[in-house]
Amino acid sequence: ALPESSREIEARRLVEEEGLRPFDLSTGPLIRAQLLRLSAQEHVLQLTLHHIISDGWSLPVLFRDIGELYQAACSGEAARLPALAIQYADFSVWQRSRLTGRVLSEQLGYWRGRLEGISELQLPTDRARPALPTYAGARETLSLSPELSAALKSLSQRNGATLYMVVLAAFNVLLQRYTRQDDIVIGSPIANRTRAELEELIGFFVNSLVMRTDVSGAPSFTELLARVRQVALDAYAHQDLPFERLVEELDPERDLSRNPMFQVMFALQNATSDAVPLMGAGPRVDFFPLAIEITRFDLEVHVWDAAEQLRVDFIYSTDLFDAATMRRMLGHYER
Repeated sequence: ALPESSREIEARRLVEEEGLRPFDLSTGPLIRAQLLRLSAQEHVLQLTLHHIISDGWSLPVLFRDIGELYQAACSGEAARLPALAIQYADFSVWQRSRLTGRVLSEQLGYWRGRLEGISELQLPTDRARPALPTYAGARETLSLSPELSAALKSLSQRNGATLYMVVLAAFNVLLQRYTRQDDIVIGSPIANRTRAELEELIGFFVNSLVMRTDVSGAPSFTELLARVRQVALDAYAHQDLPFERLVEELDPERDLSRNPMFQVMFALQNATSDAVPLMGAGPRVDFFPLAIEITRFDLEVHVWDAAEQLRVDFIYSTDLFDAATMRRMLGHYER
């Protein structure tokens, strides 16, 4: 009923308001949907999922299934959703039964030894840390040139490393320069879908790994990359222990102003398409961009591997940092 010039503005306001509405885990629902009608031919469908039932891998699966159901509804045919060998509850039961006895002891033993005596990363901030974080965040973005992006990939191949290991090693260099610390501890998410049966499931599988790298001794970048490679491979080999169980077992001193173990998160992401195909050559479907920025850490770094260029996002706590500081830090990372 609004004038055409006001419809998208109001839709954006409603979407952001809904996106910030909290969930009640005790009563649900854990997934919410609302459909906004801008015109007879243009709609915004918003899906809001709590992270406890979903992760980044889940979203393309969800979009694909919605597309199949939508096409089936339009054509009057039965949907051809793939049969699932297992459900998320099966994975949960398997995980609980597996993490006992020798397996649990071995996983805990590795992480206890690996994280003994870790030091907190002293990243310089523009303001003092508040007693309670607001989780308010903002984003600064930088696209690396196609030439630099290709050179990074070539470097990884020459050294028997992955692109993730190369960009993480460079990030460790940056953190060492900023903190003057030789013991660099950050967090890194891993998909944790180690079995083929899990690839088609929607659910929370992702785990957080603690990446601790020793950058002492003025190593060359190749030497540092070898260290990061070994740190990553060892962490992957011990990825089955859920991060929350690790915190429970290690029982570090807790502080409501900080996350346990690490304050900086680093991830390499595979960029998804900007369009969600619902009916092949039918209606055009695009993502609706949002300005909502929430950060659970002092700094989240997301490196997106998109075709010919890498994109780097710094999502940072506005309690601690100014935009100018993050732009400068991004420029240093690029250099």
